[in-house]
Amino acid sequence: MAGFPVEQFLGHWWVFPVSILFSLVALSSGVSGALFFSPFFMLVVGLSPSQAIGAGLLTEVFGMGNGLLNYVRQRVVDYATAKWLLLGAVPAVVAGAFAAHYVPTTLLTLAFGVGLLVLGAFLVYYDPPDECVPGEGEGEYLERKNTGRGQTTVETTDGETFTYDTCWRPPGVGLATAGGFITGLISAGLPEITTTQLIVRCRLPPCVAVATSVFVLAIAAIAGAAVHALAATPVWYVVAWSIPGVLIGGTVGTRVGKYVPSEIMEPVLGVVFAVVGVIVLGSELLV
Repeated sequence: MAGFPVEQFLGHWWVFPVSILFSLVALSSGVSGALFFSPFFMLVVGLSPSQAIGAGLLTEVFGMGNGLLNYVRQRVVDYATAKWLLLGAVPAVVAGAFAAHYVPTTLLTLAFGVGLLVLGAFLVYYDPPDECVPGEGEGEYLERKNTGRGQTTVETTDGETFTYDTCWRPPGVGLATAGGFITGLISAGLPEITTTQLIVRCRLPPCVAVATSVFVLAIAAIAGAAVHALAATPVWYVVAWSIPGVLIGGTVGTRVGKYVPSEIMEPVLGVVFAVVGVIVLGSELLV
């Protein structure tokens, strides 16, 4: 921390209130916070793509703390499924994070823009997790594979019990691997890709799928943030404002979330991210 750029730090004070707002919206809508921060850091703050992605992941690690602790305390996480998802997600997020520092800046910016378009499409096309029915999208093949593998039981601290068929693991591992690589590369994608699919293809109840995805993302994001921090010096004069911001916004967001209609919020955010993706692509292709 020697030689900390105090003047740059003070000049970026406005990142703090913006971080509170982003964290509040992200947690209240159930969308990955990095989807907000990385484009903001790149387009508004003016960081390079790799710096923006690293700062976005580092900010997200701190921002998800409240939600993760709540899920762990409530014992809603399906740890048996989470272990399998982590087998794919952690190596993939590390590979994606390394790639972000070695891919040419132009290609990384294009990948970032395309990634925002794809993730925006996911939010628009698929129903929010709490609107999905477990197993509704598994099809005949997955229905056969998911049948006869025993049952998984999750007992929460408030006495609620969830019992469901144990999922055939390869689809979840594959989704986590794809989501992990995208998360390492552009700092977002793992929960957006995996949560709904765990419900409709692996039969997990919505609240268990959300909690499990957050748990997996937390560990994977720490691995990705560590790689970004080792590969390049974090932009401390920015994250020193964004981290306190997300800690405050996260506290408020967990309380506001139950009043936000996810069936409206997620499609709207999907359109916003798609528009930002177009702006990112345009900034690279048209300049």
